[in-house]
Amino acid sequence: MREYPVKRKLWKQLSVDGVAKTMEEIFGNAEINGDTVVSSYGSLSKIVVKIGDKKIFVETDSRKDVAQETMMDTIKKYNEFLYRVTGYTAKERKKLLMKS
Repeated sequence: MREYPVKRKLWKQLSVDGVAKTMEEIFGNAEINGDTVVSSYGSLSKIVVKIGDKKIFVETDSRKDVAQETMMDTIKKYNEFLYRVTGYTAKERKKLLMKS
């Protein structure tokens, strides 16, 4: 399970319902299970998001038997989702990861 920090301005607004709404907009589906949100899209057979203390925790399961275009689209959508929820771009998340 990976953890991603959330920018302060977004953290105050972050909720399970908000994450589910964002997942539905980007991935086309989302299901709330208690304090987690579950979805799937493209090469990701399962995306599980849990909200923690000023962080989100994301667990994914991937399928390898998909076309390259599907994988590229999945990565693009996944990065868009993380940007909208955390406020950090992929490049910024990489820098934060390198710091810690």
